[in-house]
Amino acid sequence: MRIGFIGLGTMGASMAANLQAAGHELLVHDLNRAAAEPHLSRGASWAATAREAAATGLVFTSLPGPAEVEAVALGADGVLAGLPADGACFDLSTNAPATVRRIGAAFAERGVHFLDAPVSGGPAGAASRRLALWVGGEEAVFNRFQPVLAAIGDQARWIGPIGAGSVAKLVHNCAGYILTVGLAEVFSLGVKAGVEPLALFEAIRQGALGRRRTFDGLADQFLPGSYDPPAFALKLAHKDVALAAALGRECGVPMRLSNLTLEEMTEALGRGWGGLDSRSCMQLQTERAGVDVTVEPDRLKRAMSAG
Repeated sequence: MRIGFIGLGTMGASMAANLQAAGHELLVHDLNRAAAEPHLSRGASWAATAREAAATGLVFTSLPGPAEVEAVALGADGVLAGLPADGACFDLSTNAPATVRRIGAAFAERGVHFLDAPVSGGPAGAASRRLALWVGGEEAVFNRFQPVLAAIGDQARWIGPIGAGSVAKLVHNCAGYILTVGLAEVFSLGVKAGVEPLALFEAIRQGALGRRRTFDGLADQFLPGSYDPPAFALKLAHKDVALAAALGRECGVPMRLSNLTLEEMTEALGRGWGGLDSRSCMQLQTERAGVDVTVEPDRLKRAMSAG
């Protein structure tokens, strides 16, 4: 299949190469012509503009952020100007949901399709094709091009309407960096309290948290909305975090996230939830946000069994 590809940076270069390896004919464009040379040497053609690349009818963009995506999509020589009727653009960038919805509306007015399809897996995943693609937009368009998406990543999934892919990507990445900051906090506590760094690392990665996938815990109580009977009672978890915060004070280690967590758990205790599962304190945030996250048991079971 003939495909346009715009943006040949660290991620884009590998994703474009995987499309070529799958036998697709590429028309490539980048602000830096030199970035395209490896693809051109493997048989790709050069597009002088994004508009020219989009003439293929299917184009992928992999760009730094919202401003660049909007300029490439909607500019005078952009993707929208070049896509033929019923053509599609998949944006692989990490983007703002409002931006992709605005671009999607402009494309829909002209009878073409824009889908947000941010990726997760980093440069190594892009190179090896062990990459998740979270796609928002028209499901029928996703289904039409799913075999092409499979050449980019091994986990291409339709998430929902336009913007849904970007929401999923932001939730995933923000969660990761919150965990990063939290791990720095508690790890520095452990080392300052006297445990050798490697010994501490080896110990905690064999604990309950270290042995399971990061987000699987959401399926235990939070998504079913069931906190009784408890797997581990909130009052006991509150005690543990309080002890860690106290140790931080003893050692002179700032414990900003730990103290915030303790405040949440204390508020939950004040609600009378001490005998419920420790994750019952998560209900405080869903109440503030005004959302219901409950998932039916059968649907949740199928999702977990699917891996």
